[in-house]
Amino acid sequence: MKAFLLAASLLIAGSHALAAEPALYQGADRHDRLVAAAQKEGEVSVYHAYPALTVAMAAFTKKYGIKVKAWRSGSEGILQRIITEARGSRFDVDIVQNNAPENEALHREKLLQEVRSPYLADMMAQAIPAHREWVGVTLDVWTAAYNSDKIKKEDLPKSYQDLLDPKWKNQLGIEANNYGWFGTLVDAMGEAQGRKLFADIVATNGMSFRKGHSLLTTLVASGEVPLALTVYSWNPVQLKKKGAPVEALLLPPVLAQFSTLAMLRKAPHPNAAALFYDFMLNEGQSILAGLDFVVASKKITTPFSKVALKFVDPEQALDRQDKWTKLYEDVLIKNAR
Repeated sequence: MKAFLLAASLLIAGSHALAAEPALYQGADRHDRLVAAAQKEGEVSVYHAYPALTVAMAAFTKKYGIKVKAWRSGSEGILQRIITEARGSRFDVDIVQNNAPENEALHREKLLQEVRSPYLADMMAQAIPAHREWVGVTLDVWTAAYNSDKIKKEDLPKSYQDLLDPKWKNQLGIEANNYGWFGTLVDAMGEAQGRKLFADIVATNGMSFRKGHSLLTTLVASGEVPLALTVYSWNPVQLKKKGAPVEALLLPPVLAQFSTLAMLRKAPHPNAAALFYDFMLNEGQSILAGLDFVVASKKITTPFSKVALKFVDPEQALDRQDKWTKLYEDVLIKNAR
């Protein structure tokens, strides 16, 4: 039995070494080696949260002739599926694109593989954690959004304190699950001060809770929610391009969270996975920027390149999840009833 277990452990270690080699290789011929081996593998499996990632996938397939087998879900659904599959010794996924806290959770589960991409040098320093097992590819920047037909520019709030004005009664909305945003914001304000401010805002003017940043932005454009506090920066930009009366508004401090890319430790197509990883840190950045995402590459100027951003700490988002969820419910949801 001991001999069998030793042989099994050596086999697993050996298979991991084979999977890690393409990811860690840094020779001058890295790209050519990856392309040749990836084309023999024929496909790469990607679990992702961004619907728009399919545009980058199509460009990858067009360039290299490698099929992308994609599965999309919400951030929590992706995390749970990968963990469940791994615990059942099923390893079908090569690459995962998800929020930083969810990929940090996969790092803690020891399911991720460092990738020594030459394009890491182009990324923001904050996009690369110390363990280097995921990388931020875009920033989810939370902004406010307002209906420009219903609210005049001169009447806009300049701070969260301005939302105490009774003129905002029944005008405000927020995404229903922004626990990390709220926990980080309250910490930045000072917990006692932040709790009191938002409790007073809700008690004075109410708050509408809507699930989904895109839905919330659509409701701003329709006028149902004249002023939303938490949409993603690209949401109003995309609707405005379609003619909707919606504008973004920055209320300090401006918070952001990385959307990240990671390679699985037991990726079934390790060469295609490493090639896709490199692609997303290179051409993929331009593709996502063209879709109004805020990319993490220092080589591309974004609307937030000169904005001081405060980042949600993915480790704190995991460790303080229960506290931040309770804080959100106690201060916002309960006071709105």
